[in-house]
Amino acid sequence: MTMRKQETSLSAEEGARLMAAVAGERNRSAFAKLFDYYAPRLKSFMMRSGMTSPVAEDLAQETMLLVWKKASYFDPLRAGVSTWIFTIARNVRIDRLRREGRPSAADSLDPSDEPEEPASAEASIMAAERDERVRAAIAMLPGEQAEILRMAYFGDKAQSEIARDLGIPLGTVKSRTRLALNRLRAILDDLV
Repeated sequence: MTMRKQETSLSAEEGARLMAAVAGERNRSAFAKLFDYYAPRLKSFMMRSGMTSPVAEDLAQETMLLVWKKASYFDPLRAGVSTWIFTIARNVRIDRLRREGRPSAADSLDPSDEPEEPASAEASIMAAERDERVRAAIAMLPGEQAEILRMAYFGDKAQSEIARDLGIPLGTVKSRTRLALNRLRAILDDLV
């Protein structure tokens, strides 16, 4: 297959519908639409990660071939079509680099795979001071606003959970959050 003219847009719903047609019916027309949309994007992705144009095109086509073969494994409840396809592409790229004997290059191309550097002593002290200032500023808020911020940001609760736990409407939680954040911003600006 050769790369064709790039499609301009493909909604998530349309992508899922096309993928379902490929998985269920082996629909070549649906696959052609997916190919037209994703192949040029995959080639660009490969080139941005250091591949030459011919290699990037080969890898894009190899990715799309795997999409055709593995379409039945796609689960729209676990990931979107784009995420699924680009995950396959990333793995294809890594496999190619390993076959070429460059495993360290494969690992270093994805910044999310890099281990985080330990924080310096200065950064740790500054973070602790910032945290203390934020906690002091939250203590200056009205009680119901401070409680909602603590639940949301320190308790990692969604606004709907907070509304349920406090027995208040979701709209009240949202407005108190907005008011609290505005007040917090003003308090922290005064402390700077």
